[in-house]
Amino acid sequence: MTLLRAPSPAVPERTAAKARPRRGRAGRRPRVLIAITALFFALLYLPIAVVGLFSFNSQKSLTVFDGFSLRWYRAFAHDDLLLSSLGTSLRISLVAMAGSVLLGVALALGLVRCRTRLGSLAGLIMLVPLITPEIVTGVASMLLFKGLGVPLSTGTVMLAEITFSISYVTVILRSRVAALNPEVEEAAMDLGATRWQAVRLVTLPALLPAVLASAVLIFALVFDDFVLAYFTTGVDPQPLSVRIYSAIRFGVQPTINAVGTLMLAGSIALIALALFIPRLFGRRGGLDLLSGK
Repeated sequence: MTLLRAPSPAVPERTAAKARPRRGRAGRRPRVLIAITALFFALLYLPIAVVGLFSFNSQKSLTVFDGFSLRWYRAFAHDDLLLSSLGTSLRISLVAMAGSVLLGVALALGLVRCRTRLGSLAGLIMLVPLITPEIVTGVASMLLFKGLGVPLSTGTVMLAEITFSISYVTVILRSRVAALNPEVEEAAMDLGATRWQAVRLVTLPALLPAVLASAVLIFALVFDDFVLAYFTTGVDPQPLSVRIYSAIRFGVQPTINAVGTLMLAGSIALIALALFIPRLFGRRGGLDLLSGK
């Protein structure tokens, strides 16, 4: 005996229409916002693109492009003043990077481990340089050195840059330190390690990706910094950013376009490296866990 299956009731058209996804106002793309965003990026990056384009100009012109050439890059390679300033900027960036990372790591560990009101107050004070205009910091640093009778030189630029960069390192590392499990460090001390050995062998290796990323970021920020370097530098040797500003006051030369393009390319590469380092260490950590190392 065969059973007859009752026909399924027809779905009303209104119900079917409701089931279909409809592109109403919520599904439309905000064309006005897209246009504003495109205009913003055009105004932001178009002048930079023009500088990069005219750095390859074969003629000494800042308005007419007459063909591609490496003339101004060769001129920069033979300019002793610019090369001297480049070396000065590299030295300042390396010293500021090392000093700010060392002090920033210690400050981040202290702020996270300190549970008193004094620690909370120190954390708020640490954020002040991040919200203070850089020109105020530059003028204050210059007045401090003048008041102490310290002549402005490359050393004063290094001290000012280290002081200004500590907050960036601390902010980056503080969240990483707070995410660490303190029981791992306590287990190391239970196994016979001292407090310093536990920090050196357990905590610092866990902080290494964030430390490297913050170091690369500080190097890029200090190398491109102008305001703080302008107020704290001496007569000679000057950082590259200050030297470029001094040269622009007497007229913009095409060599400056080449220098600016190289600085921009280097900064982009360093920032990309700072963003890539944590991901690289994360992948290696995951592979080590899978392999049982």
